Amino acid sequence: MIEDTYRHKGMRRSLIKTLKAKGISDPKVLVAMEKVPRHVFFDKAFLEHAYQDKAFPIGEGQTISQPYTVAVQTQLLNIKPGDKVLEIGTGSGYQCCILLELGARVYTVEYVKSLHLNAKKLLGSMGYRANFILGDGSKGFKPYAPYDKIIVTAGAPTVPEALIEQLSIPGVLVIPVGTSDRQKMITVEKLSEEKIKQKEHNYFSFVPLLGEQGWKK
Repeated sequence: MIEDTYRHKGMRRSLIKTLKAKGISDPKVLVAMEKVPRHVFFDKAFLEHAYQDKAFPIGEGQTISQPYTVAVQTQLLNIKPGDKVLEIGTGSGYQCCILLELGARVYTVEYVKSLHLNAKKLLGSMGYRANFILGDGSKGFKPYAPYDKIIVTAGAPTVPEALIEQLSIPGVLVIPVGTSDRQKMITVEKLSEEKIKQKEHNYFSFVPLLGEQGWKK
């Protein structure tokens, strides 16, 4: 049973105020983030950290992303109910929950087996249903392509061609691209097989994308 007390909900409301102050304006994203109990992804000893606007280690050299970062990527995706979404980097499963709250059908790929298993178990216990895949997300996941939206939650050296190929028309890819410690958020819109529109946003800091088209491990 997931414990979600008045205190937890109050801490979430406070976090939402912080996100609004930082420029997150999509009401659907804010509502989704107010619903998902972020403290569930933390050990009880770290409750005070759960609703601070910062990233936090989850083991295996990975982190649960800063709430502001999750909000920015989700806002850029502009999820519509029923959208088929590919998430590269399941991590803790927190971003996946936000996508599910927005009505997306999520296929989420994780490179690290222990994180994949933990997220699958935790989200199941929370009542969330997604398609969990263990594998190299830098190559996307062809069996269920094309996808309306693709989100990459780790820093990539370049935009993997496979991900653009696996987008629907029209489709949107949101991906941080840059060095292994600092990346620029990029949106790629696929308007036709020949026409791709790319837009750059602010700088962020993600853990490196692992795999063939990422920072190989």
